[in-house]
Amino acid sequence: MIDLGGIKVHPSHLARDAQAALLDDLRDVIRAAPLFQPETQRGAKMSVRMTSAGDLGWISDRRGYRYEPRHPAGGDWPTIPAALLDIWRDVSGSDVQPDTCLVNFYGEGARMGMHQDRDEASLEHPVVSLSLGDQALFRVGGTARGGKTQSLWLSSGDVAVMGGAARLVYHGIDRIRFGSSDLLPQGGRINVTLRVAGR
Repeated sequence: MIDLGGIKVHPSHLARDAQAALLDDLRDVIRAAPLFQPETQRGAKMSVRMTSAGDLGWISDRRGYRYEPRHPAGGDWPTIPAALLDIWRDVSGSDVQPDTCLVNFYGEGARMGMHQDRDEASLEHPVVSLSLGDQALFRVGGTARGGKTQSLWLSSGDVAVMGGAARLVYHGIDRIRFGSSDLLPQGGRINVTLRVAGR
């Protein structure tokens, strides 16, 4: 395990065959709730595309960042794949099941600016993050914006846990090494985060 600014990173937590099986599960999620491109309150499109599974899904538009019970195009979110719930039980240290699973797709050139995960009703539960596909440069700061940061390349199958004092650290993805993995036939990275959003 690697400690990155209080975030616990478990390298190669998910073996290659398990990654491929989970990718099939995520394709089912995306068929039921297609990827969409969120936008900021200022109307700028984010470079990632995303969807969700579970009781709630994360939405970002001109009304702000929030969780909603339905996909922007209508319809309920699909259920969280059982394999992801197994990962949560393995690493989260929480007895409470996640009620949302965010699925972010990073294509070539996509990134995610430094941010805190603070839209959940309670911040006592951890966030569990899984990387699939291309490597991503993960940057972590402190609980206040600015200041010193640390970085680590995340690879396919790595799992990170943000909990305790690290629950509100600023973090982001500076870039991906497009084509560094052959898990996704067309390249790119999928990041899955499990959260307790509504309790």
